[in-house]
Amino acid sequence: MNNRYSRQELFSSIGKDGQQRISNKHVLIIGVGALGSGSAEALVRAGIGKLTIVDRDYVEWSNLQRQQLYSEEDAKNRLPKVIAAKNRLSAVNSSVAIEAIIADASVSELEDWAKNVDLIIDATDNFETRMIINDVSQMYSVPWIYGACVGSYGISYTIIPEKTPCLSCILETVPLGGLTCDTAGIISPAVNMVVSYQISEALKILVGDFESLRNKLVSFDLWKNQFSAIQVDKLKNEDCPSCGKERSYPYLSFENQTKTAVLCGRDSVQIRPSIPTVRDLEALEQLLAKQGGTVQRNPFLLSYSVPSHRLVLFKDGRVLVHGTKDISEAKALYHRFLG
Repeated sequence: MNNRYSRQELFSSIGKDGQQRISNKHVLIIGVGALGSGSAEALVRAGIGKLTIVDRDYVEWSNLQRQQLYSEEDAKNRLPKVIAAKNRLSAVNSSVAIEAIIADASVSELEDWAKNVDLIIDATDNFETRMIINDVSQMYSVPWIYGACVGSYGISYTIIPEKTPCLSCILETVPLGGLTCDTAGIISPAVNMVVSYQISEALKILVGDFESLRNKLVSFDLWKNQFSAIQVDKLKNEDCPSCGKERSYPYLSFENQTKTAVLCGRDSVQIRPSIPTVRDLEALEQLLAKQGGTVQRNPFLLSYSVPSHRLVLFKDGRVLVHGTKDISEAKALYHRFLG
């Protein structure tokens, strides 16, 4: 046990002092799918003091191709991801305190969790949660590391409150829709690459070496052999409502959140996006038809049926998720297929 971290301590940028700092830090990971499971294992092996992992989903067979913490037994038992992850992580390093939370990462929960952590790692599947993380990060001055991947593409960016542009500065508006792993697929090397970028930045923050942070938005496509690193310092906006001089933290307010409601007398949940939108039903039909479910479309709506559930999409952005009264489950299906 005494030489457990000896190779990491031999790395001069960490050393024994840096290792001690790592062992005193608390990291929050939102989502323990592909990125989250990879990041969690890397941090536990590195000797993080405490790790809090949050996810609302359970292990499925399709996860095993890229989500490295999970086994066939976990998929057979449909074990909640955070429980399966904690079991594996505790076996890897029993000295790390691991808190596993089965929950949907909403505003109130994220505000509560962020008060007691040193770093947040984004491993979510949707931009609404990322923008909430972004506002919470600015409110409580907690660094966070954005990461995403789909197909052979990946992207990562590190956000330090008061120093770097925030995600809102860069995106300006929340993108709605887009490709997901369930609609465009994914290869595991893309996951591993994003995890490498996120964890290397995380270690720099945890040991206090902020001067070595990348300070660029990195993206790549491994299949197309493309890579870019964009300097984004000039995008910091003094009028940004999330990190500017007069902050209102807009993504923490109710009007900017996706609205959900269980329909009275029906086994269904209605979901409305926070920003008014017009859906291209024809394009969605082509996208969803590749997933193996049943797609039907008329001029007014699109119906997409998968085992046990049916999603009905309207042009005005509303979605009815039939087959559940569980809002968390409905949102998981919504983000899985619609981004």
